[in-house]
Amino acid sequence: MFPHELSLILAVMGSMVVPLLLLVWDSSAQLEVAVVERSGDLLLHSGSPYIPAPTTVGDYNPYLPGMAVFGLPHALFGGGPLTDARWWMAGAFFVTMAAATRTLFRRGRGVAGGRPGAPTAPRFATAPVLLWLAACPLVALPLAVGGIDLPVIGLMCWGLAAAANGTPGRAGLLIGAAAALKWTAWPAAPVVLALVAARHGRRSALAAAAATALTVLTAVVPFLLTAPRAFVENVLAFPLGLGSATSPAASPLPGWLLATYVPRGAIIAMVLLAVAAIGVAGSLAIRPPRTVRAAADRLAIGLALAMALMPATRFGYLVYPLVLWAWPRLMQVATATGPRSAICRRSLDHASLSEVVLGDLSEEIGPGVVPGPDQRQADGLRQGCGTGHVSVPQRVTEQADRKRRAPEVGEETML
Repeated sequence: MFPHELSLILAVMGSMVVPLLLLVWDSSAQLEVAVVERSGDLLLHSGSPYIPAPTTVGDYNPYLPGMAVFGLPHALFGGGPLTDARWWMAGAFFVTMAAATRTLFRRGRGVAGGRPGAPTAPRFATAPVLLWLAACPLVALPLAVGGIDLPVIGLMCWGLAAAANGTPGRAGLLIGAAAALKWTAWPAAPVVLALVAARHGRRSALAAAAATALTVLTAVVPFLLTAPRAFVENVLAFPLGLGSATSPAASPLPGWLLATYVPRGAIIAMVLLAVAAIGVAGSLAIRPPRTVRAAADRLAIGLALAMALMPATRFGYLVYPLVLWAWPRLMQVATATGPRSAICRRSLDHASLSEVVLGDLSEEIGPGVVPGPDQRQADGLRQGCGTGHVSVPQRVTEQADRKRRAPEVGEETML
């Protein structure tokens, strides 16, 4: 246990774990938790997660059918602290974010500096990233009181990581799963496709698009066909303000202010939203992202503009751009300052001292000469830590490898 990790754990306990335990014990939660649990019960017993003719705000389920999965424990085992939907949504968030982080670290390329063979150390770096995210108030609050959006964000980040890692089918499946939970994940699809196309070609992008479409259609179309009126009333009419009840999403952001206080303000807000969407789409076509960080930033900008300009919106939606912006940066910080980096620094200092005593063998070894045991050990250490020069034969081999395959711009590192 390292001191900074202990501080993070204490911060997470105070900001998220203790409040969540108290709220679950007191059966206190935001309305969406009850909506998700009821949708799981309806899905289990009626085959549809939607009430056919909702009349009050609590009757509506504005989420796509996949969200009902988090209500199934409550439907199967009854009400209780352990079947509260918040536990399952929080678990999904941490599992997907951990998988996203490990997917990039497992690549075998250092996220700091982009050097092949740089330290990855997912065991050390994944936990601080998750702890930093969980300790953030904008993440800890929804984890404790609701958490609807966090599984969506986790799947989006995992999809971005899979897209950069060269697994377009998995990336499409993950983005499709996120899109089957909530509409807010749909803007991630074009960003992920642009990332896949830029890094791995159009054929891979088509494979990702097919996987996304197949996943969404499989999750949504059966409910649209079996109960079309209930689906349209809950999922389309209510969020657009066309249902029997008015959406409670009314935070004073620009879109809501325009719709509330300006004549024809809702139309103006929708026009501005369309202009923002066209601008982000144009940026993807003109300069597609080639790294996870660039793609996450582009998606964060698009979602931030959408959350700000939608006529019905709330401050809680800002957790999307926050996590998308912070996640790749936290990965770089965790890798650069984690325990393995410290181990590398100490070991390299020792190797440098040995060279002072024994002499720098790398300058004396000519082409075709096999380095001695001391030099091979130093070479392996430097290659594992991604720093320092290596002996001449290894440098010649690396230069030949670079000539055989010159990496494209931005391809040296997924971040």
